[in-house]
Amino acid sequence: MSGRTSYVNRIKANVSIYATKKTSNVLDGTYPSVFHGRSMNFEDLREYIPGDNIRDIDWKASGRSGTILIKRYIADKKHSIMLVLDTGSKMSGDSAGFDKKRDIALTAAGTIGYLAYKNGDTIGSLYNRDGFIKLNPFRTGIPNLEMMLAGYDRDLESHEKNNIEKSLDFIINNFKKRMIVFVITDMDGISKVSEPCLKRLRTRHDVLFVNISDLGLTGNKVYDVDGRRYVPNFISGNRRLAMLEAKRRQEIQESNARKLIKFGVSSVNIDTEEQVVPKVIELLESHRYANIR
Repeated sequence: MSGRTSYVNRIKANVSIYATKKTSNVLDGTYPSVFHGRSMNFEDLREYIPGDNIRDIDWKASGRSGTILIKRYIADKKHSIMLVLDTGSKMSGDSAGFDKKRDIALTAAGTIGYLAYKNGDTIGSLYNRDGFIKLNPFRTGIPNLEMMLAGYDRDLESHEKNNIEKSLDFIINNFKKRMIVFVITDMDGISKVSEPCLKRLRTRHDVLFVNISDLGLTGNKVYDVDGRRYVPNFISGNRRLAMLEAKRRQEIQESNARKLIKFGVSSVNIDTEEQVVPKVIELLESHRYANIR
């Protein structure tokens, strides 16, 4: 995605392509219901589409009409969407699907921002660049989103190893108004977020995590982002090392999952840029129904 003249145009194209597949109602007029859970007003009914959640079925109306009908809602209010973005040299590495992590991060941020824009929400972003917090305040409009993505593209491969918890601490200490916070990071980033930090953040805000997968240490053409060179074959092809690495990665992933579940945080894993739009929709739907009490 780097170097393109328009980030948002590409995002719009990806969303449009996905919208033609199985006509997901998340991308039409019912989109606001995804962000707002059940804090909504009833709007109308429509026919059931395969893939709809059965909890939205109006059984009485369906019985009267002889057709399965789904309830549609309109949102009570608009929201402030904050994109918390990971940075550092690790973002120049590859994902498990052999795509650049930076491209997945940009596409994920752009997709969330574009869907929020379509809903009339205000969008802000925040990230740590070489130890300094860079904040883009809440605004609306495509130019605002384009500016955010361009700035992030320039800064996301900063040289310092950034700890994303510093960005989350900044939100905790400086934002009192309730927001929907999307954290776009990787396995290492999630592991660096402490439970006390996550608990404080979750108390005030809705929090969702996008986890960009990492290419393992072993395999063909493995690039060391810290050393800025390819890993020698005698290391990357070592079977014992591969087993140890896989075990350690599994332990971290399971620990991350337990931590997020403990605090009711929805999350999704993304391996390739092509997966971004459907995975973002999956994340929004997961968050929506997690909020049903």
